[in-house]
Amino acid sequence: MRKTMQKIAPFLWFDNHAEDAVKFYVSIFRNSKIGSITRYEEEAAKASGRPKGSVMTVAFELAGQEFVALNGGPLFKFSEAISFVVNCETQEEVDHFWEKLSAGGQEVQCGWLKDRFGVSWQVVPTVLGEMLQDKDREKSKRVMAAMLKMKRINIEALKKAYEAAR
Repeated sequence: MRKTMQKIAPFLWFDNHAEDAVKFYVSIFRNSKIGSITRYEEEAAKASGRPKGSVMTVAFELAGQEFVALNGGPLFKFSEAISFVVNCETQEEVDHFWEKLSAGGQEVQCGWLKDRFGVSWQVVPTVLGEMLQDKDREKSKRVMAAMLKMKRINIEALKKAYEAAR
């Protein structure tokens, strides 16, 4: 019996590092696995300029979410216009995902980073959204001001800003 496919799945275009990227991501997230790998046959290789027999696509899951990675060549690059949010319950989770995903990449601001393959991620504690949506606008303003000074989000510093008395 065939597994039903997810209705919508992100499709990531890499130059020629799709398989390496997928192995990297699967090593970081629990409940993750590599699925099928397709290779360029003669006609597709000619049409794309990719080597015959090289990896074309890699289907994979991260934390149960289905993705497909493509080795499509250097025509398109990743940008911050699309990113993946990693919702974290604890500082340990934030630290784990931040350290792993940013290794060889670039730490940006406010929980954003680019991994070594150029994919943008937001590593965000779930408590941040709760604090930013507080009915007390002064509390949420203090949290926003604190977050804007951070690269990796620090939950304790956010809580201190949230609870600060004026």
